[in-house]
Amino acid sequence: MTHLVKTFQHLELARELIPKVERFMGLFTKWNEKINLSAASSTTELTEHVRDSLHVVPHLRSASRVLDVGAGGGFPVVLAAICLPTTQFVALEPTHKKHAFLRTAARELELANLEARAERVEDHELHDYDAATSRATFDLLEWLTRGLELVRPDGFVVGFEAQPRTDLPASVERHPYALDGKQRSIVILRKTTP
Repeated sequence: MTHLVKTFQHLELARELIPKVERFMGLFTKWNEKINLSAASSTTELTEHVRDSLHVVPHLRSASRVLDVGAGGGFPVVLAAICLPTTQFVALEPTHKKHAFLRTAARELELANLEARAERVEDHELHDYDAATSRATFDLLEWLTRGLELVRPDGFVVGFEAQPRTDLPASVERHPYALDGKQRSIVILRKTTP
């Protein structure tokens, strides 16, 4: 059983989605050779990025509309869109080449629930999402703070914690997991109603 299959099993994701994830990986590899979407250059590194990103999916199941900021090569937004076809995703990526990749991925993988926009978060006018995610774009504390401005009251912000941090808000929820012997966490900060 491959690492990817084990991750799907562990996260209780539908195994029939694995071929579409593998198609995404093939598309990513092809584009990454030309435009440097990510530092992930080997199949092992790419698989690790995919498996890491998939850990956000269970936390987004309750959301109808999700914003991903700094979507880059599609981690985690393309994978979440594959796994949650009834959730609407908006991916912000101001770098035009990466934005073109996201649009291509949405088209070729038939992800009608994924809209890629070539804009910076500062220029994005909608601030009423159920959830907002970002992976490796901002410092985690900065992202949690900025993300709260993008979600509706009772919405939540999701981040990835590679190393335990002591400077995060006390109300942050941690959902730890192991990835190839490294301890990581999905962190969630909820926007409370005033």
